[in-house]
Amino acid sequence: MTRDYEIKALLFDVFGTVVDWRSGIIRELSAWGTDTHVVADWPAIADGWRGLYQPAMERIRAGNRGFVRLDILHEENLRDIFAEHGLDAPIGEEMHRLVTAWHRLDPWPDCVSGLTRLKASYVIAPCSNGNIALITNMAKRAGLPWDVVLGAEVAQAYKPHAQAYLGSADALSLKPEQCMMVAAHLDDLEAAAELGFATAYVPRPDEHGKGTGAKTAPDGSVDHVAIDFNALAENLDC
Repeated sequence: MTRDYEIKALLFDVFGTVVDWRSGIIRELSAWGTDTHVVADWPAIADGWRGLYQPAMERIRAGNRGFVRLDILHEENLRDIFAEHGLDAPIGEEMHRLVTAWHRLDPWPDCVSGLTRLKASYVIAPCSNGNIALITNMAKRAGLPWDVVLGAEVAQAYKPHAQAYLGSADALSLKPEQCMMVAAHLDDLEAAAELGFATAYVPRPDEHGKGTGAKTAPDGSVDHVAIDFNALAENLDC
């Protein structure tokens, strides 16, 4: 698919697209378990914790709860998944340590170099369901060179609600067609495309464990397909 839009900004999904959330959360849970002498199936808990992500946001998208930042949802979901596994949820600083594990995720190997190349020609920003503190702390730790932090907390709406995308474009004083959404998840790209955004698909086949994710590109449903951010930079002549 080709478009004639003059793209000014690239907006990025973060969890799974920019950072390897699963490995980082397993690492942090396992380290906490070692320190506190708690034995559990930490990969299963990590997957279960992530599995509660969309249902928790859907209650907000459906209007059954007012907007709260993702850190709050992560804490509530952690309590639920610990209970499901027969574990007592941590309290105080120990809870804070685990909730902020999402602030300390590692980027995929191509991300810093690829984002740096893309930044030379475009405004680059996360359009994530992560809250501002989470994304900022992650960027400082990982060296992610965002120009600005956008997404759910700025727009007061969780993707794939239209306002999450439209509010991010508006914050840059741009029209949707002047923005490109970059993600490893086709539902994210489909929601953005319906609003006029250009789209770039960057699959991350190891997101849910080595070799478990999408490996093939969709036919004609996105504007760009690239194996990583450096390849995307080449596609966009950066």
